[in-house]
Amino acid sequence: MSISHLLEDFGSLAQGTPVSLTDVSLEEQKLEAFEKGYQAGWDDSTKSGSDDSRRISADFEQNLQDLSFTYQEAHVASLNALKPLLDQMVSTVLPAMVQKTLGSQISELLHDLAKKHGSQPIEIVVAPANSATIGDFLNQSTQQDIKLVEEPSLADGQVYIRFGSQEREINLNEILTSIDQAVVGFFEEAQRETA
Repeated sequence: MSISHLLEDFGSLAQGTPVSLTDVSLEEQKLEAFEKGYQAGWDDSTKSGSDDSRRISADFEQNLQDLSFTYQEAHVASLNALKPLLDQMVSTVLPAMVQKTLGSQISELLHDLAKKHGSQPIEIVVAPANSATIGDFLNQSTQQDIKLVEEPSLADGQVYIRFGSQEREINLNEILTSIDQAVVGFFEEAQRETA
């Protein structure tokens, strides 16, 4: 049994009318094929460029999100590392430093008052806890008309300077409290911003 019935017969085409291609029609077909190929290449290039642009935009957006998240993580980590240090400074270092600078603060205030009001008797009212520190400072002072008065109702770090009818207060506890509140407020604000 033959399989010729399954295969197409091309012999009949050879017996039909011959196809002739002139030079003009050949050039037209070549030009048309070139135009189709050029358009297909252009379409592929445009599609590829558009796909690349979308991919680059998506990658750029993801990188920006990653960078922003990394910045936030670094910011939170640095604040968390900084908080114990600042708390320690406010609770330990600053009070000791403020006590040591009490004499120089009084000296500056006395100098300013003396410039404005001339030489008048000066009275320094201090808490008993500060009496020794201020007494040492006064022993080194060149001004003669200074009287030191202890006042038990005053808190440690609280000083009043009376210069004639003028009175000025130095309150180290208020200064320390305001610094402590500023540090607490800073970390609360930072926590709200990162939440």
